[in-house]
Amino acid sequence: MRGQQTRFILDLVITCSVVATMPGAVATADESKAAKIARAMRAAPPAISQKATITDVDGTVLRPGSNGWVCLPGVVAGDTHPECDDEVWVKLGKAMEAKAEFHTDRVGISYMLQGEPNTNNNDPFDTTQDPGEVWGQAGAHLMVVLPDPKMLEGISEDPNNGGPYVMWKNTPYAHIMIPVAAPPQKKK
Repeated sequence: MRGQQTRFILDLVITCSVVATMPGAVATADESKAAKIARAMRAAPPAISQKATITDVDGTVLRPGSNGWVCLPGVVAGDTHPECDDEVWVKLGKAMEAKAEFHTDRVGISYMLQGEPNTNNNDPFDTTQDPGEVWGQAGAHLMVVLPDPKMLEGISEDPNNGGPYVMWKNTPYAHIMIPVAAPPQKKK
């Protein structure tokens, strides 16, 4: 059993690394429905995104799906970092939109294989980087939310440590970020 789990994880990381190298897209105000769907599908491995429901950032369904996953062309209007969420992450996203409490009784998984913008690692609602805050820009990654925050103990909170880390630890939205490719190069 342990060998099967290890093989599954290795296959998942390899698949995510391949998808993460696919070229990205740039959002525009008059972007076509087809372009949004194509970008949203790059968020996750094809085995998931091909049958996922694709919604725009405002919730409009761009393409119905059949596997319970929901992929978006970006997390907010104008964002070009697609995300693909299981049912738990869809609930987490709705809780964040409402700035409401969030709890789950099972593990939730989200893919962002095209990376994400520079983000405050401690405050999900902070949009301005101030001195002393810990921000990070993740490359291709998976996000895992757990039913018990105690399960996060012992995992680094440093987004620049080169491996998995906890994001938004002391919030209801705490989760593990699992890099599957190198983060974007910082501009000099």
